[in-house]
Amino acid sequence: MSNYTKSTNFAVKDGLSAGAAAKRVRGTEIDDEYNAIAVAVATKANKNNTALTGTPTAPTASAATNSTQIATTAYATTAIAAIPAVTAAIINGHAYPVGSIYTSVVATNPSTLLSVGVWSAIGQGRVLLGAGGGYTAGATGGTATETLTLSQIPSHTHYSGWKTGSGAGSGGQYATLHEGSASVQTGSAGSGAAHNNLQPYLVVYMWKRTS
Repeated sequence: MSNYTKSTNFAVKDGLSAGAAAKRVRGTEIDDEYNAIAVAVATKANKNNTALTGTPTAPTASAATNSTQIATTAYATTAIAAIPAVTAAIINGHAYPVGSIYTSVVATNPSTLLSVGVWSAIGQGRVLLGAGGGYTAGATGGTATETLTLSQIPSHTHYSGWKTGSGAGSGGQYATLHEGSASVQTGSAGSGAAHNNLQPYLVVYMWKRTS
């Protein structure tokens, strides 16, 4: 980008005496002027759809300016510095003002990630992972399938009849199921195969920004 600078002072020629060689306006002088004008115009920024190069500058507005004025890097730096500390906490591109909640699958207090604000742990909880391909990835609890052990089965009882006498009409709390036996066992069912209803989960930690 350059400014136009006049090569020939044509007004000086008016003060020269008639017949002086310098009083004549030469074609090369005119040509030089048009060339200088063409260079200046060609290197100026267009008003519409300008692609600036180098390091363009502009006046720096005050931090409180809210208009269509161009914002310089100096303006941006000043404006950011003017933001109250309570709203300046940024984690992974997200702002966390006072009172906001930060969650993570890592038990690391957000205060170690930035130098702004005080964070208080408010608890942790389990987030169930939905079924589908790769849904166990990153799980911190549960499994896709699990074979239940005896201790995992809820406590329960099975009642069966027993004999307290012999023959038809003998006494007993329940009807006789097996003549001549001291006790009667219930039948068994099941294959011992793995169950698929123990859904994997992630432990999510939560903190609240208090200041």
